[in-house]
Amino acid sequence: MAITYHTEKTGFAYKGRRLTSRWLGKVIEAEGGVLGEINIAFCSDDYMLQTNRQFLDHDYLTDIITFDYCQEHGGKRIISGDLAIGVDCVRDNAALFGTGFDRELKRVIVHGVLHLLGYKDKKEAEQAVMRGKEDHYLCLLDNMA
Repeated sequence: MAITYHTEKTGFAYKGRRLTSRWLGKVIEAEGGVLGEINIAFCSDDYMLQTNRQFLDHDYLTDIITFDYCQEHGGKRIISGDLAIGVDCVRDNAALFGTGFDRELKRVIVHGVLHLLGYKDKKEAEQAVMRGKEDHYLCLLDNMA
């Protein structure tokens, strides 16, 4: 299937779509899933806040909101969904955590895909598993580049 990239109320231009799509395909395959349709939207803070309020009843900014449309088909999990990514929030987090913007953006993207794959991050133990998976798959990306 396909991974598509969009923008919502931001002039952000994402480079490296082909490599990112190949990488995410490998992540999904490694986790036993099958790539369905994934839409990645790079969004403004205003758009993210509006989306958070409308769909999650949260009145704050986040770096990513994941909408899961995955389905089971023939014993396989078809990985589909929308990832809304707050570009400004990612930039702020990169500065806060002392990482580069591109690295933090890739972490957020794979974080969303991991949610589609069924990983949670509400509890501390779940967060530790999620961070380990993110680190593992960022290393995979490093080896692909």
